Amino acid sequence: MNPTLVILAAVAALTAAPASAQVPANIAAALADPARPAAETAADAARKPGELLALTGLKPGDKVADLVMGGGYFTRILSVAVGPTGQVYAYQPAEFIAFGANYGVSIKEVSAAYKNITPLSMGFGALDLPDGLDLVLTVQNYHDLHLKPFPADTAAKVNAEVFKSLKSGGIYLIVDHEAKAGSGITAADTLHRIDIAAVKAEVEAAGFKLESESQLLDVPADPRTANVFDPAIRGKTDQFILKFRKP
Repeated sequence: MNPTLVILAAVAALTAAPASAQVPANIAAALADPARPAAETAADAARKPGELLALTGLKPGDKVADLVMGGGYFTRILSVAVGPTGQVYAYQPAEFIAFGANYGVSIKEVSAAYKNITPLSMGFGALDLPDGLDLVLTVQNYHDLHLKPFPADTAAKVNAEVFKSLKSGGIYLIVDHEAKAGSGITAADTLHRIDIAAVKAEVEAAGFKLESESQLLDVPADPRTANVFDPAIRGKTDQFILKFRKP
């Protein structure tokens, strides 16, 4: 799909419904992309992608990486938001593709649909992101770096690679399901959650500076004790947003 045509179509669609002043025009146009799957646009009210990406300062022409792209929800939005002069690197770990065929299908379909998306599918241990990135985004997947099948130093190696690949001043935005305070990484494998304090410590150890936190996705009713895939809580978890910057 031609990103320029998508942007023009999206902007036209927005004329009848102006974007919120809090969401930049390029991101609003990406949300209005008619090629987005209906199931993804239906999730926007809960996931708040416009407000979330606005926190990053994402601009047309930016060079960004979607770290663990999953089904491509944010990958599609990023592609249109950075436009034809920008570039999106969609990273789907080889371990995920081996675990579930849907992960392999997603990276192929999404990267084929948008000309400015480059797929990456090496394993976590061999992660090699392009240098000079403006933004690295990882949503609901940082805890996966602490799953039992992976080496204990996986998070440290991934954070070091992200630090190397971002340009000075670049943003590392992490969104994940929040675990009980003081639980560290112990809930990563069992509940697919992680303690916000553990994330801060690990990422700052890689050289990043914590610039801000956001309560955009706070859900006070979530006791943080259930597996995020539990039907009773799925899609309604308490999530933290951490914005780090490379000095």
